[in-house]
Formats: sequence, structure tokens, C-alpha cells
Amino acid sequence: MRKVSISTAVAIAGFACVAHAHSSAATPSAIEAFGKGVQIYTCKSASDSYAWTLKAPDANLSDALGQPIGKHFAGPTWQAIDGSTVVGNPLNVSPSPNTGAIAWIVLQAKSHTGHGLMSNVDYVVRTRTEGGVAPAGGCDAGHTGAEVRVPYSAVYLFFRH
Repeated sequence: MRKVSISTAVAIAGFACVAHAHSSAATPSAIEAFGKGVQIYTCKSASDSYAWTLKAPDANLSDALGQPIGKHFAGPTWQAIDGSTVVGNPLNVSPSPNTGAIAWIVLQAKSHTGHGLMSNVDYVVRTRTEGGVAPAGGCDAGHTGAEVRVPYSAVYLFFRH
């Protein structure tokens, strides 16, 4: 995974929007979901020090009206309420413009299951993040294996073919 600027990630997302805007009118080009949950971190030993390491997200996804449409968990995986899933592979990461917020990210689908909402997702973009950053302290030899759950929210865009 390589790091890129926010403007590059936004350009990639914009390119995907334009590319998908020209796709079949019968299939929506993008689905927007609002994610709210936690980022789970585990305290692990790293050489001579200790650090909080991302274990997994645990979030619910809803549509613009607040209706549940799925969930987000380890993989990273997004699962619609119809049971279909998409697992993403990170392509680009940009720091969030919001202090204390997890990065914005562009992921390409690497696998799918089912035949529903997530079955034909090509790209996932996480943007407009708030919170979710690992704690700055509290991870030491006495806390190895401990977990913390840090609240976060984000907007996810699912680009489909």
C-alpha cells in the first residue's frame, strides 16, 4: 500500500465517479453508506517498544435516511443486509484533513460473495472520517494483548460495474 495526498485520493474517487457515470443506467454507479462504529486496536510488542495495532473495524452501515444497509468488519469486509459481501485491497491512503481522524482510503475489490448489493462492487472509498485513531499512549509491557475500541464514523462510497 502506498501513501498519496488527499487530492490524489479525491482525484481517483472523482475519476471512478466519472467512469461509472457512463455505465448502464439500469445499475446505480455508486452507493453511499454512512459507517458508524469502532476501530478495534490491540496492544502489541514491536521490537523494543509497544504499539496499538489495528485489529478490525466494527461498524454499522446506513443509507442517507438512516436505514440499515449492512455492516463493516475485518478483511476489510463490507456486508449488505442481503448477505452479499465485498473484501477490499488497499490501493491508496491519504491522511484525513480532520485531526484525530483515521485516514481516507481507496480500495479495490479482491473478492465477493453472494448475489446482492455488494456482489458487483469494484472500488470502495472511505472519506469524511471522524475519530478512530489509536490512542497515543497506554500500550506497554503491562498491557500487551489489551484491546481498545475507538469510536469513528466515515462515509463509504461503493463503485459498481
